[in-house]
Amino acid sequence: MRRLTVALAMVVALAGCSTATETRIPPQLGYPPAQQALAELTGKVLATGPNGEAPTKADAVTLTPAETEQVRAMKATAAIVMHYTGDGWTDAQIAALRQQFGELGIDVIAVTDAGFEPDRQVSDIETVLARQPDVIVSIPADPVATAGAYRQAAAAGVKLVFMDNAPKGMVAGRDYVSAVSADNVGNGVVAAHLMADALGGRGEIGVVYHEADFQVTRQRYEGFTSTIERDYPNIHIVDRKGVTGPDFAGQAQAAAIAMMVKHQDLAGIWGVWDVPTEGIVAAARAVDRTGLVVTTEDLGPNVAIAMASREYVAGLGAQRPYDQGLTEAKLAAYALLGKPAPPYVALDALPVTRDNLLKAWRDVYREDPPPEVVQSFEEARR
Repeated sequence: MRRLTVALAMVVALAGCSTATETRIPPQLGYPPAQQALAELTGKVLATGPNGEAPTKADAVTLTPAETEQVRAMKATAAIVMHYTGDGWTDAQIAALRQQFGELGIDVIAVTDAGFEPDRQVSDIETVLARQPDVIVSIPADPVATAGAYRQAAAAGVKLVFMDNAPKGMVAGRDYVSAVSADNVGNGVVAAHLMADALGGRGEIGVVYHEADFQVTRQRYEGFTSTIERDYPNIHIVDRKGVTGPDFAGQAQAAAIAMMVKHQDLAGIWGVWDVPTEGIVAAARAVDRTGLVVTTEDLGPNVAIAMASREYVAGLGAQRPYDQGLTEAKLAAYALLGKPAPPYVALDALPVTRDNLLKAWRDVYREDPPPEVVQSFEEARR
């Protein structure tokens, strides 16, 4: 994956002299109610779409061989307009889109990176439109600030498929084809149950959330906090701090240090996705907070290495970005064919702990885990 080497170098640098024989290991106390709750979530989708739509499972989105040949004969073009790139989630999405578009004979003419800046994404959309693509697959950096540019694309006849979120005021079936997402509510719920299991159902915790109007990260936050508050009366959220980016890891590190200094008995911290969680782990190392439990969403390389090394990260709810990208490309083909598309498609959350880490990596990315993850796993066994 692109920039994986840089990411892995970062985690090695942050680790310093830390080794698997040190005591920075989450306690993993175990809690049967949490384990039962996780088992009951298998295969379920809890989230609804950008406009409250009921979810359709991704395996319901299919193309016949005849439909595939019909799309190939169109010689259509597509652009991929990202909010940012360079992490495992975006790399997997783009790789899957390229693969599926290639099988459909759809030429990818542009891939853009807005650096999570809405104004820059608006400019990206305008630049892409000048090339007259038939399809745009995109994730809005801001659903309000970018809405006008997406409406301009729709008015030009471009078929729009969205990842995770849709621009404000736009409706599936009228303004765009469909939105495809992980079950972000479910991922937050999974992270809450994994936190409870690791803590044995009790303790004080902090929350590092995404302070932005971004539906999917809001759903994660609500899924996590509501589950803790409803199901685990002996776990108390004693601090909440938001990060706005673009330096999500650095801001999360500062937030986590402030939490741990203020709350000396803090037992755990939840991070809204893997990049802020890298900052949380770095903070725990910096203040030598032995035994802090961290849970999150997204199976990135750095959190995978920490989990493999038995260091801080006890578990996470993983998205399935490769499958998501394949589904988005197929929905673009639906639009080209004039085939009715479901307005919202979601993929269920995948709970990941050290026990299923290596298999989960293959399920999420459709490739073997990086050697550094495998090596960390093996070293921690010794």
